Amino acid sequence: MPLSLLLTAAALGVTDNPCPVVIVPPQFAAWRTATLSGKTAQVPPPSAAELAAYRTAYAEARKGDWPAICQYRADNLRLRAMPQAAREVVFMGDSITENWGYADPAFYRPGRVNRGISGQTTQQMLLRFPSDVIALRPRVVHIMAGTNDIAGNTGPTTLDAIEGNIAAMVVLAKAAGIRIVLAATPPSVAFNWAPNLRPASTIAALNLRLRQLAARERVTFIDYGAVLATPTGGLKPEYTSDGTHPNAAGYAAMAPLATRALQQR
Repeated sequence: MPLSLLLTAAALGVTDNPCPVVIVPPQFAAWRTATLSGKTAQVPPPSAAELAAYRTAYAEARKGDWPAICQYRADNLRLRAMPQAAREVVFMGDSITENWGYADPAFYRPGRVNRGISGQTTQQMLLRFPSDVIALRPRVVHIMAGTNDIAGNTGPTTLDAIEGNIAAMVVLAKAAGIRIVLAATPPSVAFNWAPNLRPASTIAALNLRLRQLAARERVTFIDYGAVLATPTGGLKPEYTSDGTHPNAAGYAAMAPLATRALQQR
């Protein structure tokens, strides 16, 4: 008998629950919300020990789960058991998507599902798209990505690769009968975690491709830069604390555009 037939499911790494538990410090969410809303003086940050333990656990979890499929697994199972009204719109993205709920806790109201993960590139989002979007069967998916690809978070890449990953998500959503709202990559002239880069022109080139992709695929395109950007392609100072991530005022400027796009048929 071939050796492969003797291997058990356990030996192959197949399990009903492959996800480790990563405990987020209780103070972390409150501190993050306060940071984005400009109220840091009211909420002390997590202790150094709490943050160190969290970062260690997070790094270990990522060794076996590079795209972070586990991050929302439990919540996906919960939502799949509920009526579709509980998961009508899914927001797929990176920290700019994830932080929206911290800056404006009312934005991800019932029916709107946050599937943003800080630091992620389009490669990672594409891998978790089946479990974090398709399996939930929403009416609409809002896709906003590209910042971390341009920053090189998972290594060097090309505009072709970024566009290809986003196009693949569009194709998957269309095949599942999910309407797509495709957002332009938000404006920025500098990344504080990649200080040698000057990304404004690359973001503009990617956004031209995304606008053309949306036209070809006949999906809704939304450019938050229309309300967020300076003439040089940066984020308006009043809308950010670090030049890349919107603050509460920035998200407040974005929200009407998002709502209008989601309501289209």
